[in-house]
Amino acid sequence: MVDTMSTRELAEIMQENCTVKRSDIEAVLRELVPTMTRAMQDSKRVKIDGLGTFKIELKTKPSVSPKEFSSQKNVLGMHINFMPETYKDSGTNRRVTDLLRRCAVAELPKNAVITDEDEVEAQP
Repeated sequence: MVDTMSTRELAEIMQENCTVKRSDIEAVLRELVPTMTRAMQDSKRVKIDGLGTFKIELKTKPSVSPKEFSSQKNVLGMHINFMPETYKDSGTNRRVTDLLRRCAVAELPKNAVITDEDEVEAQP
């Protein structure tokens, strides 16, 4: 199971790394959502340096012509697109993100799985 870190938990860790109090950090993070919402609803992208860019994207179906396009008929839905900030790694010449820096993949222990063969062998 993957744990989720709350705003309060993030703020507590951030408080340890700077001079701002947890309550102030929480207040800023709470205000971030409505501020970002207003900006994106004004057709702006929101870039948080070091994190990435957020924007609203529309899911649409095609129209025969631009003249026949209407939001009621052709817009199927909306979603938020997040694009992590990336930079070009000079060693590998690949785009990388700080969000994955020092991230490693490790295999978890295997789960015990009972197969049909195991059940047949267990029957007397």
